[in-house]
Amino acid sequence: MTWGVIVDVPAPVEVYDAVHAALLQRTGGVVDGLVVHLARATGDGFQIVEVWDSREQAERYEREVVGPVMARIAGGIPPAGRAVTEIEIHGLVVPRAEVAV
Repeated sequence: MTWGVIVDVPAPVEVYDAVHAALLQRTGGVVDGLVVHLARATGDGFQIVEVWDSREQAERYEREVVGPVMARIAGGIPPAGRAVTEIEIHGLVVPRAEVAV
């Protein structure tokens, strides 16, 4: 079942930039189950929006890939005050799929 998440992180956008670059280097931009990922700077830090084929794939990626990268870059501790909101996906169109840095 398609699953989505919005993560609001009250940390400098440079934290996102460093983690994102390391994840792209590790995965080559190919992540099993990831349909779409986008991020944007906010007044308080940054926000990530993702849509996955399933919650299980998202959790596995978080555990097996993001966790180790965060451990290396940020000491393994998610930024304090991180808010995670699950979203129900009713419609999605991805006409073109490629990695944009």
